[in-house]
Amino acid sequence: MMIKKLWEKYVNRETVSYLIFGVLTTVVDLVIYQGALLLGIHYMAAQWIAWACAVAFAFVTNKFFVFESKSTQFSVLMRELITFVGGRLFSGVITALLLAALVEGLSCPEMVAKLITEVFVIISNYLISKLLIFRKH
Repeated sequence: MMIKKLWEKYVNRETVSYLIFGVLTTVVDLVIYQGALLLGIHYMAAQWIAWACAVAFAFVTNKFFVFESKSTQFSVLMRELITFVGGRLFSGVITALLLAALVEGLSCPEMVAKLITEVFVIISNYLISKLLIFRKH
């Protein structure tokens, strides 16, 4: 009975669409990160290039499809964009620190370290978006 209640509470259109677009955002991030590494770009620069592309993709998909924030009023759009980028910057800095610790401190391969950090990114970004950025008023 408890599992059914938890399922009904947390498995809904919003969480499923966040999962789908979160996976797509992660794919954007990982493909660009790997591509940058293959071009010989330092892993930390590759991280920030991939981050910028993933944030742009995630903002559009989170705003319109996940959290269904339909307002296109300039002040609302700017507030959402600034808080979204700020929240993603927070998780991006934590990701960069974790990435450096794994690669430099633990000699973890760059792509493996990136995959490990994605767990933190997905969870923290959902909570930041849900509770701070696209909250229902």
